[in-house]
Formats: sequence, C-alpha cells, structure tokens
Amino acid sequence: MAAEAAVASGLIVTVVLFLAACGGAGVGKTTVVTETNIVTVTGAAPTPASHNYARFRMPSKNVGCIYYSGVLRCDILSGLVPEPRGSCDLDWTGFVLDETSAQPECAGDSVYDEGAPVLAYGEHWAKGSITCDSREAGLRCQNGSGHGFTLARGSSASF
Repeated sequence: MAAEAAVASGLIVTVVLFLAACGGAGVGKTTVVTETNIVTVTGAAPTPASHNYARFRMPSKNVGCIYYSGVLRCDILSGLVPEPRGSCDLDWTGFVLDETSAQPECAGDSVYDEGAPVLAYGEHWAKGSITCDSREAGLRCQNGSGHGFTLARGSSASF
C-alpha cells in the first residue's frame, strides 16, 4: 500500500509540474501536492518554447506562405501556371523551398491563411537563408544557394 501511495504521489507531482510548465510567461504560482504536503512556489513561470515558424500572405489574397524549420511553402489559390509536368494525384498548390532546392508542391491542403500578416508590395521578408520579395507582379523567393521560385496569377516557375 505504501508503494502504491508513493507512485500516486509521484504521478500527481509530475502532472502538476507538467501543467505548470505549459503556462505562459510571467510571474505565477505553482502548487505541488504530494500525499503529505501541499507546497506553493511563487516565481517566474516557464515560457513556451520558441518556434522557428512564420507565415505571411500577399495583398492579392491569392498567395499564402508558411515557414517552419528552414522550409518555406507558398501556395497559390488560383493554381500553378503552367502546371508542372509530373504526376500529382491531388493538386499542384505551389512551391516548397528549402536550403538546397525549390520544388512544386502536390498536396490536398493549402497553407493559405486569411489571418496571416500581409507582406505588402515592395516589402522584403527573410527567415534563415530564405528571402522573399513582394511585388505587384508576384512573389519571388530564394534560398542562400540562389534556388527559388516566382508565383503569380499568370505564371509561376522555379529556378
């Protein structure tokens, strides 16, 4: 019975500490409950892990992008023109750009997000080795190796 109580106490402490770690930044209180004690600790609550994540969309409301862990995916709602020659059982949604290449994306979803910040025409965006320029003629993105893509309603290409 004592072993079961110790295990239960350990589980309660683990769950309480886990839940406390999920809180936001700032000063807070953490209450730790064990079988024999209730302890309240006041101090800075842990901050959420920082993510290498960003998103944006074009003013045309036709192109949306998401960047995560060194990879940029940009989708065009009107479709890739011309459509890539390869086989795609879903839809040619846009391009994926990483540190070494730019490839057309065949997907059943879209990363376009109406709530994403707008990258106004004439603005420049950069994250990691990837940069993008928003122009009225379309979006142009490239990596540090010089590979990239252009996306526009009338034409798209990788280079």
